[in-house]
Amino acid sequence: MNFAWLTVTVAGLAVLVYSTVHARRPAIPPLESRVFHALNGLPGWLYWELWLPMQLGNLVVGTVAGLLVALIDSNFAVAIGVLLATGLKLVVERVVRREMADYLAVRQRPGTSEVGAILRGGDVPRSGPSYPSGHVILVAAVSAVVLPAVPAVWWWLPTILVALVMLGRVYVGAHNPLDVTAGLGAGMLLGGALAVFVN
Repeated sequence: MNFAWLTVTVAGLAVLVYSTVHARRPAIPPLESRVFHALNGLPGWLYWELWLPMQLGNLVVGTVAGLLVALIDSNFAVAIGVLLATGLKLVVERVVRREMADYLAVRQRPGTSEVGAILRGGDVPRSGPSYPSGHVILVAAVSAVVLPAVPAVWWWLPTILVALVMLGRVYVGAHNPLDVTAGLGAGMLLGGALAVFVN
């Protein structure tokens, strides 16, 4: 099982490095901008479909959801892993942002960096650094930690939830695509490393 989590960790590192290399540009890459507008321009009714899963990226909601899974499974080690993932998420986000310091003026929220961005919901910032997505880091890390406590027939569910948070953060205009892929990579890296020790 540890080999599987090491694989998740290495894959997370690869996704994070790929995202960071492509995000180190003097402007948002044209392909990324096209992907942003394709997702951000999806129909308005999707907001309510994506709003609930997006809350799993919230620090409190995501942590409580992970702890509930640990409680249902009576797994103290997973509960500790969820708490560590929550705390270390803040550290990982800060480290990645520091590594991107020279590009944060470019990696602004889509309200600033994308012409014609649609901002949905009253809490989506119009400006400020957006790389990486903290919501995605948290949900990916917690998902990796709790996965072994989830029955095998339900393993698809955490993966779908992470994908919905990624989609939702671009859809509401909170992040550009490389922001969320960087969050995915950082979350897999963190969650996979923790899962090696707690499972």
